[in-house]
Amino acid sequence: MKGTGSMTDERLPLYQRLRDDMLAKIAAGEWAPGGAIPTEAELTKHYGVAVGTLRKAVDTLVQDGLMKRSQGRGTFVLRPNFESSLFRFFRQVDARGERRIPNGRILARELTSPPSYVADALALAASENVIRLERVRELDGTTVYHEEIWLPAGRFEALMQIDPDDFGNLLYPFYETQCGQLIGSARETLTVETADATLAGVLGIGAGQPVVMIERLAFGYDRTPLEYRRSRGAANTFRYQVDIS
Repeated sequence: MKGTGSMTDERLPLYQRLRDDMLAKIAAGEWAPGGAIPTEAELTKHYGVAVGTLRKAVDTLVQDGLMKRSQGRGTFVLRPNFESSLFRFFRQVDARGERRIPNGRILARELTSPPSYVADALALAASENVIRLERVRELDGTTVYHEEIWLPAGRFEALMQIDPDDFGNLLYPFYETQCGQLIGSARETLTVETADATLAGVLGIGAGQPVVMIERLAFGYDRTPLEYRRSRGAANTFRYQVDIS
């Protein structure tokens, strides 16, 4: 296959190597989320592959929700909405029973050495630092989640120069505009813990009460780990709901 020097693992099927190269173009900013990718004719010529191979690669990206075909218009790069995914299954409601997404507020920011489990998750070298954000998510002034967020300092250093009050509620678009880092996918794991005195004070519950912890590892479009996050909320505020059809 011609037209790229980034696909070096010849053990992978050709369509998978093609898929990975497409993702690398998005991660590098060559293809922007919301924009159309080149036509099939342009891509088959660029890569020197059959149209069937190209379509199979694009099919996998469409199935993963990273691209969308639009009849008569072409294929577009999608921008996943991860900020709302936390609340897709765990519904937060106000006093009137209306579903709402809590607002985010940064409590603290620091440049620091990562704990070993964070360094492992983000695939960092021993000498690399992280930016640690402490954030709460609130509804009507009441804290419903406490979050710890770790980011590779080398990729997100611009965040150290921005007033925490200016971060806004949606962090992933903020990462993109301020640091040029695009989140393409994420993996979440849910566990149940008990609150220590500090967390209990933040959440307004008793020490030892159960909390739900959602651990998220977010990746760039090229599968580079970009963010490790732990969100904790009182277990009695969670309502798990899945629509099956």
